[in-house]
Amino acid sequence: MEEQNNPENQQDNNTSPENKITPLIHPIAAAFIGLAGGFFLYQIIGGLLTVLIFGMDIEKAPVNLLRLITMASQVLFILLPALLFSKWIYKDVSVIIKLKIPNWKEILLFVVGIIILTPLLQSYLYIQNHFIELLSKNYSFFNTIKNTLDSMNEFLEKAYGDLIAADSLPEAILVVFVVAVTPAICEEFMFRGFIQRSFEFKLKPFWAALITSVFFGLYHFSPYGIVPLVALGFYFGFAAYLSNSILMPILLHFINNFAAVIIYFIIGDDELINSAPTTDIDVQTSVVTFFSLLIIFSGLIVLIKRFYSKQNLSRLNIIK
Repeated sequence: MEEQNNPENQQDNNTSPENKITPLIHPIAAAFIGLAGGFFLYQIIGGLLTVLIFGMDIEKAPVNLLRLITMASQVLFILLPALLFSKWIYKDVSVIIKLKIPNWKEILLFVVGIIILTPLLQSYLYIQNHFIELLSKNYSFFNTIKNTLDSMNEFLEKAYGDLIAADSLPEAILVVFVVAVTPAICEEFMFRGFIQRSFEFKLKPFWAALITSVFFGLYHFSPYGIVPLVALGFYFGFAAYLSNSILMPILLHFINNFAAVIIYFIIGDDELINSAPTTDIDVQTSVVTFFSLLIIFSGLIVLIKRFYSKQNLSRLNIIK
């Protein structure tokens, strides 16, 4: 991601809206306030409220009520703070949360990217976990760490499995809103909206997207899925920066989560949400798949960057 790929970076600096904004605090500090505030409000306060409502035995809580509480927590403790922080620190929310509607060519390019990236990252996960399993069998130190991670992973996947299991159409629709619609909007407003945009004021776009994506991965507490989550987050950040709109990463985030839910509904296999290491895979096939898709995905990224370069050139010709 280079700065010249963003249409707004081609405009006169004196007319750029960002240069008319004087942040209340340093943008880097603002970004970390978003990270710390979102984590504290959603994970700590939201978790405490859930315990107060349902008690310590969450598994016995009514699952639909738990889903509604989860959705409400995402809105109250992720989306709302992103908007309030933007208004408080930058005065103008529209400078941070950009709602420009992408054209169909942009959407098509990025959607093809997420279609390729999903199996690419799944192949990586198979390879990563295969080697983790091998290390744990040969070294006691790695085995101790793996046992700890397995316990955490089992708890999270059990909770996630209960959240997305549905026995009726209305329940399935609720699951889609809880797992796909609400997180796509709330998390993107916070991460690619407030946090990444704050970093972009002082850092190059590449580093702004990368730092944001690392925290995005950590935020989900997936012990084995951290690298795929960071990669997804970086792609969302790449899309947000080039499209100059929060709507693009929202769409990609939704498609990623929605596809996982629909496949789970159709197949109903718990292995689809299981990211723990296993030896029951064809490593050679996974390696071939990974590198084949990586080459295709890299080619698509080149196409996307060329598309925006042409867009910027056309914009400059119009201005002249």
